[in-house]
Amino acid sequence: MTGLLRRPEVGAFVAAFGIFLYFSISTSAFLTPAGVATWLYSSSLFGIMAVAVALLMIGGEFDLSAGAMTGTTGLIVGIATTQWGLNVWLALVLALAAALLVGAFNAWLVTSTGLPSFIVTLATFFILQGLNLAVTKLLTGTVAIQGLGAVTGFDQARVLFGSSFPLFGMDVKISIVWWILLTALATWVLLRTRFGNWVFAVGGQAASARQVGVPVRRVKFGLFLTTAGAAWLVGMLQLFDVSTVQATTGIGQEFVYIICAVVGGCLLTGGFGSAIGASLGALIYGMALQGIVFAQWDSNWLKAFLGGMLLLAVLVNLWVRRQAGERS
Repeated sequence: MTGLLRRPEVGAFVAAFGIFLYFSISTSAFLTPAGVATWLYSSSLFGIMAVAVALLMIGGEFDLSAGAMTGTTGLIVGIATTQWGLNVWLALVLALAAALLVGAFNAWLVTSTGLPSFIVTLATFFILQGLNLAVTKLLTGTVAIQGLGAVTGFDQARVLFGSSFPLFGMDVKISIVWWILLTALATWVLLRTRFGNWVFAVGGQAASARQVGVPVRRVKFGLFLTTAGAAWLVGMLQLFDVSTVQATTGIGQEFVYIICAVVGGCLLTGGFGSAIGASLGALIYGMALQGIVFAQWDSNWLKAFLGGMLLLAVLVNLWVRRQAGERS
């Protein structure tokens, strides 16, 4: 029992089950094939980013630019294809390179200066937010990119990023498959590889990890690049699903990713957490997001729920760790 309590995702699993049960009973649409597909799709987009953010948090860092970066990557593909006539696959590579460049910049600044990643990535967030709005308006005259469906190669790329397939009567989005695969991969990396051990060591005590030969700088670079890559992926999944992108896409979502990770058992101090827990945190948010709509509540309750969920998760994680400590 003590070992179970020590698992970071236990609290998130209990909460996810409770929310699933509540909305299943209180609404008629929640368990319909269309309803399940809807909240799984929402959860998948939050989940992909939450897993990457969780890895970074376990490593002791934050990335507040992650939300804006999802919009930046979509805008790069949109502008490059509709305004410059670039091949869609080349535009995808260009957007990925830009995301990785931002991630590398964040990592370099954090590791070179010792500045808190919270401050560094907050600055990056505002830079990206401003560029997304200003550059998009400068080049297109609007704050949205449309007409991507007519771009050559769009339908081929959509198979990877915007397609869906039938399963048990549901129309399952490809993003759900990406979410499951990346959660499994992140879990394997954390629990079965040397790099995973390094991530926990760096987040738990970077100075001690460095003394025993852990390449702290390289680990942090890898984690920031992972977050940037995940932001690119989510940006593409959103772009190819709706064939349009707004300059404000992703703004404000960075805190949702962190909340999902914390609800999933990640500590704000680093060194502890779980990719599965972060995915469960995203599932909780996705179910609540759509469940509130299905229940016809005022949508403003979602923010109150989000804040309450974060506070409760922190308190539960604290209690569970204390209980596990007393029983060990």
